[in-house]
Amino acid sequence: MVEKKEVNGQAHQSPPKIDEGWWDSVMSDSTLNEVGPEPAMRAEMEYDLNLSNVDWDYVQELLETDAIVALTVYGYNRGGLLVEGENIQGFVPVSHLTRMSAVQDDSSRYELLVEYMHETLMLKVIECTPQQKRIVFSERAALAGEGKRNDLFASLKPGDLASGKVTNITAFGVFVDLGGVEGLIHISELSWGRVQQATNHVRIGDTIRVKVLQMNERNGRIALSLKQLQPNPWASIHQKYHIGDHTRATITSVTHFGAFARLQEGIEGLIHVSSFGQEQHKMQNSLAPGDSVTVKILHIDSERHRLGLGLVQME
Repeated sequence: MVEKKEVNGQAHQSPPKIDEGWWDSVMSDSTLNEVGPEPAMRAEMEYDLNLSNVDWDYVQELLETDAIVALTVYGYNRGGLLVEGENIQGFVPVSHLTRMSAVQDDSSRYELLVEYMHETLMLKVIECTPQQKRIVFSERAALAGEGKRNDLFASLKPGDLASGKVTNITAFGVFVDLGGVEGLIHISELSWGRVQQATNHVRIGDTIRVKVLQMNERNGRIALSLKQLQPNPWASIHQKYHIGDHTRATITSVTHFGAFARLQEGIEGLIHVSSFGQEQHKMQNSLAPGDSVTVKILHIDSERHRLGLGLVQME
């Protein structure tokens, strides 16, 4: 469902380019489980495709008309399935197979990919790039039915609000089915605060509201934002805090160079290890995620979303 209105009347900061991380997200061969993110790896694309026999005009027509085509699985690799039909061949990423969303380990992935062999799948073309000799299909996109992609692009525009279902989570972002087309929430658009894991913000199967940032009908890509539905706390941070102020915060992570602490507004700042002086070695032993602390505001850079903090005391 699309709601045509702006959020909070705020000027939107320049979002990531619509292609930034998109292909890596589509081709990520790791669906994130509930425990945490696995390293996203580009699927091997160097498979044996006889693309000289591909009818590129036919493939482009399938993409433009949002048609569904039946293709047979003739091979697989870690990243997905190889499919073919008359005058057409291509690749279906793991992230676009309907039965793979619950897979959480390599062994289960392999077994399921083997089961797909010689099956006939109903698919949609989601990528057709003759220059790069790349044809990518989606089984999930085909579930919406023919023509839904074109209907969605005709009714949606940047600035609109929409509802969708989270279908996949990768190290680069979150895919959301808007009803025939999957949009991508880049990792940087999940929250105004620092995002450690996308699974801390959404789960596969969640129905969420998002804001449309950019659209590219030619490639079928839509850039979405979750954080734009909330006021930008960095826009008013100078009204709320001043250098030298003390405030409460919660430790979110501890690294070798310092600890990150989240303020009540969701903004995270860094308590640099140097603030421990000669007792730097005590930092990792004395702080842990979830600890409540009092911090001192040392530095504010609202444009770069940077906040420097000093530890006052544990609470």
